[in-house]
Amino acid sequence: MSEKEQFNIESTLPKSWEQEETFNDVLYEWMSRAPWLAISAALHLVIFLIIQAIPWGLFSSNDEVAIEASVDQAPEEIPEDPPEDEPEEIEEEEPIEEPIIQDFEISDHNETDTNEDYESTEGDPDMFANSPFDDKAFNNVIGIGGGAGGKFGGRFGGRKNLRAAGGSGTEQALKAGLEWLKKHQDPEGMWDCDEFMKHDPPNDLCEDPGGPLHDIGVTGLGLLAFLGDGHTTRKGLYKNVVRKGIRWLIGEQDYDTGLLGEEIGHTFLYDHSIATLAITETYYFDDSPMLDSVAQNAINYITRARNPYGAWRYDVPPMGENDTSITGWMIFCLKSAEDAGLKIDPDAYVGALNWFDEVTDPANGRVGYDSVGSASSRIVGLNDDWPIDSGEAMTAVGLLCRFFLGQDPGKTPAMVKHADLMLKTLPVWDPEALGCDMYYWYYGSYAMFQMGGRHWKAWNKAMKTAVLESQRQDGAHYGSWDAVGPWGMKGGRVYSTATMVLCLEVYFRYGKVLGAR
Repeated sequence: MSEKEQFNIESTLPKSWEQEETFNDVLYEWMSRAPWLAISAALHLVIFLIIQAIPWGLFSSNDEVAIEASVDQAPEEIPEDPPEDEPEEIEEEEPIEEPIIQDFEISDHNETDTNEDYESTEGDPDMFANSPFDDKAFNNVIGIGGGAGGKFGGRFGGRKNLRAAGGSGTEQALKAGLEWLKKHQDPEGMWDCDEFMKHDPPNDLCEDPGGPLHDIGVTGLGLLAFLGDGHTTRKGLYKNVVRKGIRWLIGEQDYDTGLLGEEIGHTFLYDHSIATLAITETYYFDDSPMLDSVAQNAINYITRARNPYGAWRYDVPPMGENDTSITGWMIFCLKSAEDAGLKIDPDAYVGALNWFDEVTDPANGRVGYDSVGSASSRIVGLNDDWPIDSGEAMTAVGLLCRFFLGQDPGKTPAMVKHADLMLKTLPVWDPEALGCDMYYWYYGSYAMFQMGGRHWKAWNKAMKTAVLESQRQDGAHYGSWDAVGPWGMKGGRVYSTATMVLCLEVYFRYGKVLGAR
């Protein structure tokens, strides 16, 4: 560069002896020589500042709608965010229950909630479980009801539904049953099958302990009773009861196998399936990611327990035998899991239907326990004094499962035979005559509710009478039911009380699969 050129460049710079220019002079000088790109950027900056200063809240609601519309489009990009293998990442974390404890703030065991939270769950009294399935979800899940009924019938309609559908006495009986269950829950969340009476006054202890190996199962039943009335970990008068129970079940799961509890005895799969149903329902309602892996692992265990091309029995891995009773619980679990978005094996539904067909007596419609026409099982020396023909428990299981597996009594004559046979053994409270079978009453109530018409009318009348007149009204027993029937000594008073509460919830717990009839 020449000396002349250097001098010209330097001459453009301000000199200390020259007169000081104003900011506007300097800005004008620089802008006159600035490239167009810089000018454009400056103009955009000014426009942005002007826009920020505008009081948008003073404009009409039409502008707000336009802004919200852009937000509604956001879910289209959401699937890209969460990794598909997220459950595996949760499984790798050592204490599963720890996040749950953080998520659920557990109050003291003797918490006193008000009715305000519960009353907030009450809906329209017309919100019964009589609503038919939504077409998009037909035969997809247990109890998915279209219209007002919602996916789980009218359980979130609260007690208004019970007053209208159940009639006189059912509301108070249901409330008393839930209160008894609440009082006999351990602080850590379980129901102690054989020592629940430790919560009673020393001079007024409840009777009827169950088997010490069934804490998992009766805790699952207790939770289902509260879930069935519309209480979850997030809402309802008894939300703390549900929180504590779910937390305890999570802590009892074998992380490696998914089993809830231990492989002790020959009926541990009953306990596992009932507890799994409680967990999957909770996961459905609360959609907690902390329950995702817990619920899926429990379902995976059920999948491994099924006989190939068949149903279930007591062994894991399966030994080739099936029975109707345990199969019924497994179908409920899988349907609930499917509804919650968990992975299931749809071939299990085919295998279950094939099994029900195999053990159904075409002459009278009786569904057998482990062979054609066989009655409910009994254990020698334990409950073999209870007549096997005192009820049609297996027939009720088969009928209810056929509904939830997509069969229609109008197209499946066996289903009408099932229901006709059950009308011959309606519920009757007569423990001295060995005629009480609460297991049968539970499945029968839900199966006949789905049948509707004359079958449901006759069953409902008999069931309400038997259940209401047998509820205890004295002392520490108040609100509970004696553990009678062939399986009362296994589950005890917690089992009998939870089961009878579930019977009283039949009016709203699940929706009509095929619509109101």
